[in-house]
Amino acid sequence: MQHKPRYRVMRNILYPYNGQEPLSLKQCLRVMLGWVLFFPVCICLLTLPVAVLSSYTLQRAVVVLIFAFLSSAFFFGMLGLLIVTMSNKAARFRQAQKTRVSRYL
Repeated sequence: MQHKPRYRVMRNILYPYNGQEPLSLKQCLRVMLGWVLFFPVCICLLTLPVAVLSSYTLQRAVVVLIFAFLSSAFFFGMLGLLIVTMSNKAARFRQAQKTRVSRYL
């Protein structure tokens, strides 16, 4: 019986690639879009009850939600960029090592 990964759904949403080959531009944009949308939407959904329970006016609640979305989109966008960059560097390093090893065999 094969072992099934524990976090398959989250892994497919946030980073669906194996990391063996560098990501193409389209794949990089998909990962970045996933990070820029998934976490900020979750944070906004968690901020919404706080804004409602704090009895903010509608205008102030909207400003808080927009701020939460934009700040988290920036933060997680930068983290997504870091993940894509480091994954591509690691994949290129692996490919270079395989090339060196296969030259000596």
